[in-house]
Amino acid sequence: MAAGKASVSSTGAAMSKYDVEVEARLKKLEASVHDHAEGGAPDEDRLAALEAKVDDLITRLGRKMTI
Repeated sequence: MAAGKASVSSTGAAMSKYDVEVEARLKKLEASVHDHAEGGAPDEDRLAALEAKVDDLITRLGRKMTI
């Protein structure tokens, strides 16, 4: 089996074609996570509206369970 020589890592180790593809995917995922993290806090009004809907559903389900 031949050693992979598609690329070389930052440490100088040989990387196979698969390793290069995985590294590229990882960098895209990390960039995506950073983009979402920098997006700020969720919209507080929207979050409050969702919490109110969940509370309402819990109340309604509670009433149906006791009947």
